[in-house]
Amino acid sequence: MGIRILKGGMLTTVQDLGRNGYQSQGFSVAGVMDVRSFKIANLLLDNPENEAVLEFTLIGPTLEFTSATIIAITGGDFQPTINGEPAPMYTAIYMNKGDILKFGSARTGSRGYIAFSSYLDVPVVMGSRCTNMKSKIGGFKGRKLQAGDYLNFRIKRRYLPFFLSRKLEPDNFDKEADTLRVIMGPQDHKFSKQGIETFLTTEYTVTSEFDRMGCRLDGAYIAPKESSDIISDGIAFGSIQVPAHGKPIILLADRQTTGGYAKIATVASVDLPKLVQRKTDHKIRFKAITVQEAQELYRKEMAELDEMRKIIHKPCKEVLECRLVAKRLAKLFEE
Repeated sequence: MGIRILKGGMLTTVQDLGRNGYQSQGFSVAGVMDVRSFKIANLLLDNPENEAVLEFTLIGPTLEFTSATIIAITGGDFQPTINGEPAPMYTAIYMNKGDILKFGSARTGSRGYIAFSSYLDVPVVMGSRCTNMKSKIGGFKGRKLQAGDYLNFRIKRRYLPFFLSRKLEPDNFDKEADTLRVIMGPQDHKFSKQGIETFLTTEYTVTSEFDRMGCRLDGAYIAPKESSDIISDGIAFGSIQVPAHGKPIILLADRQTTGGYAKIATVASVDLPKLVQRKTDHKIRFKAITVQEAQELYRKEMAELDEMRKIIHKPCKEVLECRLVAKRLAKLFEE
């Protein structure tokens, strides 16, 4: 009762919100890159908020279902198909025993997510099911998934109330340029007035050095007052380091626990999905906001997720869809 990996894609791992509370012991938080897409995938299935999902990058996996379940696909558009037919995104989908779910390369965005109503059966390690590939812990054997791997489900869950209403508008990851809102600091005082102005007024380019650890940008030199070296301190998701070469590096889910380069700013949490769904050569600008503004943006996003929850719990009157789902349900219960 679970899924068989026929193709692992470029980088497919089990992830949740991360392994919090262990950075002081040298373990990175890890967890999903796009928290918003992750939360929406679980929301569509009434899963616990931190239920583990599959995250994949640039080229998606191919999966065979060995038992019936319900899934939701969010994030970038990887052109998913079920048994060769196009599959919808941002909606709950019944999967039958023997169904093949296949993803291609990312048409929009760069990371995709699959949530499962039957819950992935992987061990909890230090409070999380997420994969930390550097430490080789969590997820499936502490590594990315590959052909031949098999993941069990923990429960049988094949029914969701208000099933036909469980669809939401996909997020737009088709932009090649975007503005990230940032909170300045904690070491912005290490940079000259000209350096700060350059950071906030210049367009930067996403380079090919972009993975789960961080995103290196190319662009104008950000001048320090003297040196950007500091005594190593802790690093948050979205911290923007500026080493001696003067180009920003945004640190992400698999970031190191501490670092010795000054951090000019930190990306507001609500804007991190914009960043992690970028591709090489996409453009980025930065806009400074206050901590209070960042908190208000976060409250607004939480209210938006609450509204999504209300939408998917409203009865649906689309008769045609009812017939289509009834057909799949009939097949589901033939097992």
